[in-house]
Amino acid sequence: MKKNIAVVAGGDSSEIVVSLKSAEGIYSFIDKDKYNLYIAIVKKGEWAVKLPGGEYTPIDKNDFSFRENGEVKHFDFAYITIHGTPGEDGRLQGYFDMIGMPYSSCGQLVSALTFNKFVCNNYLRSFGISVSDSIRLFKGQTVTEEEAVGRLGLPIFVKPNDGGSSFGVTKVKEASQLQPAIAKAFAEGDEVMLESFISGTEVTCGCYKVGGGPAIARKEVIFPLTEVVTKNEFFDFDAKYNGESDEITPARISPELTEKVQREASKIYDILGAKGLIRVDFIIEADGEPKMLEVNTTPGMTATSFIPQQVRAAGLDIKDVMTDIIENELQKAGK
Repeated sequence: MKKNIAVVAGGDSSEIVVSLKSAEGIYSFIDKDKYNLYIAIVKKGEWAVKLPGGEYTPIDKNDFSFRENGEVKHFDFAYITIHGTPGEDGRLQGYFDMIGMPYSSCGQLVSALTFNKFVCNNYLRSFGISVSDSIRLFKGQTVTEEEAVGRLGLPIFVKPNDGGSSFGVTKVKEASQLQPAIAKAFAEGDEVMLESFISGTEVTCGCYKVGGGPAIARKEVIFPLTEVVTKNEFFDFDAKYNGESDEITPARISPELTEKVQREASKIYDILGAKGLIRVDFIIEADGEPKMLEVNTTPGMTATSFIPQQVRAAGLDIKDVMTDIIENELQKAGK
């Protein structure tokens, strides 16, 4: 019998618009001859499955089941594509762990760790990963212009620390812009991160690893790099989703430098104990050293997103990648 797969989208942040686009992408990528696919919307006040006719039916939160044509149906696997809370910060992962549902992404701890940019960067720094200097602010805290500029220089990136990077981000080029930028970032979350500017070539690297147990052989896939050349001040929402950037895959850098960044992304995957597809963003400085920007454990998955671009550049089929990830978790769960 075909397994029932939930593509879980939605969320409780501004990133919901991105999540819904990713859900459509993943729905188109997964092998429909092999699996029964449904899009499940999870957000405050609404947990529902979209049925083939377009209508929605409620999800029973006790076991994530739903009714179709009067019959109770259960999912065998959840492909999480919520960018932001609760699907990127470990909350949904914890729920699925409690009900015994296999899922696509990193576990609860790793998701929570990577979602908090400041904590993640400083954790990885302790393993020798190069990251930029930063300051974290909690709700109600502030920092003076003199202190911020003295520690981080200018420009300074101000962003929500406990959210995505598509909303609430400002590149502060003058000290007078700092406080409005902090207020804008706090509108998206309870923590704000101030980060020193890194000059260089921006690249991003996707990867996934499966197997290693008795059921399936170890397989490591590190994709070609994508170079990001934005027409804006930085890689903001319009640059990501409205065509205001050039995304070049593979990146226009040497094979040696490409391999160096790929090794770093693979190392970060292992340090974290990551699961499923992740994407690691870097700036390559003038001296050729990659400095990590952030780790994305539920990367965007529209047809034009970085990961599908990199899969194509690697000569792979995105359908096979999805099957790898799904089957790996089903086998681990004994399904």
